[in-house]
Amino acid sequence: MRFALSREQLDFSRSIGALLAEADTPGVIRAWGSGKHETGLALWQRLADLGVTALAVPERHGGLGADAVDLVVALDALGYHAVPGPVTESVATVPALLGECGEIDQAASWLPALASGASIATLAASPEAPYALDADIADIRLCVSEGVLYEFDRPSDAPLSSVDVSRRLFAVDSLQRDEVAAVMLAIHRTLPVATLATAAQLLGAGRRLLEESVDYAKQRFQYGKAIGQYQAIKHMLADIATQLELARPLLFGAAVAIDAASPHASRDVSAARVATADAAYQAARAALQVHGAIGYTAEHDIGLWLTRVRALTSAWGTQATHRSRVLGELASSAGRAS
Repeated sequence: MRFALSREQLDFSRSIGALLAEADTPGVIRAWGSGKHETGLALWQRLADLGVTALAVPERHGGLGADAVDLVVALDALGYHAVPGPVTESVATVPALLGECGEIDQAASWLPALASGASIATLAASPEAPYALDADIADIRLCVSEGVLYEFDRPSDAPLSSVDVSRRLFAVDSLQRDEVAAVMLAIHRTLPVATLATAAQLLGAGRRLLEESVDYAKQRFQYGKAIGQYQAIKHMLADIATQLELARPLLFGAAVAIDAASPHASRDVSAARVATADAAYQAARAALQVHGAIGYTAEHDIGLWLTRVRALTSAWGTQATHRSRVLGELASSAGRAS
């Protein structure tokens, strides 16, 4: 099967990229991490005006009802620019979960608000995501425990520390909760969407790190010539480009599996997540090597992507979790075949 993005999808990706390229996202990220959310919320509203926040919301609730491939296109671009906030949760996971649970009364007000950008959502779902990201900013705060969906109060405590200063994580165990609905089957179907969204952002972040490394390798001189002219640097960056390109079809293949309601969708999404996280992590290591000492400084923008990749590789399931899922399904299939 030949798979290629449509012209509309490519144009949508370019529109998101053009918007974010002129938005000073490094400044937005730093402000968000320091607790100043005004510029970040304004950026979220601009993305909403472009239709990003409406992608996963069903049309009957004012959304676009887009498919998983469209979602990957958008989240890849958001990851490339490291947009702060609960992107996975608000743009992808919560709309998908509420869309699966048509009987939830609150969905009639929550989903249109998410689509328009008037609301931002966060979601905690142990063990994959035990903490709620940006629960102090989100006005739709949900958690899933033992197959039951709860709404919880805005936290008053300080956020937990994260390697990524823009990721503000909050424990929900001690917070007051109100039961919303039983969603055991719905959350099971929704978790691959969260994994897919995280994988798409990792691919975008990996692409950004590679491009930054290539650009810097042309500018940094040692022994009278640009370091990008040395074979060791060329080979390292070529290896990263290869890993990212090999991860890309796995990611879009997983999106197609979700759209087709494939019985192997969970396995395919986990495989894509492993590949994108590995590629992005290697891109981060290479970027640090290419940039040298300046890459370790908080003042250099490259650090914002380095820490984002490090944080996302353990968000919505660790690499070990997703590798085990792939191995388990493959072993089960082999057992049935024999």
